[in-house]
Amino acid sequence: MRITLHLDTFDTDPRAYAILWLDDGLLKWSREAHGGLTLPEWGPLRAEPSGTLICEPSGTRPLFLLEGLQLGTQGGPFEGELGLVRQCTPDSSNPTSGHWHVQFLDNENVAPECGLFADDWSAR
Repeated sequence: MRITLHLDTFDTDPRAYAILWLDDGLLKWSREAHGGLTLPEWGPLRAEPSGTLICEPSGTRPLFLLEGLQLGTQGGPFEGELGLVRQCTPDSSNPTSGHWHVQFLDNENVAPECGLFADDWSAR
């Protein structure tokens, strides 16, 4: 499943946003659009009991925690689902927070014409 996710309404800059594409099967994400947030182009996803971690490309450092977003679960996520996003910073005493919401779900398993993870589609 591919999920289009919108991050916005950050407390440090209400105009900051990012639109991410999440691949529930490959556990990877890519940045589709952004403004006011510093994000790499892609990275891995990590499931946690409290939600989903958006990680930097090496996978060693989480960038954001999407509270309550559970990937790979029966019945979820769903279009319109929303929750809190917390930026993971070395100074955890004052994390930046905002909101996430699911804009679109694509349940089709179609190989992309041109995609960031195109090499991974051969294994499907």
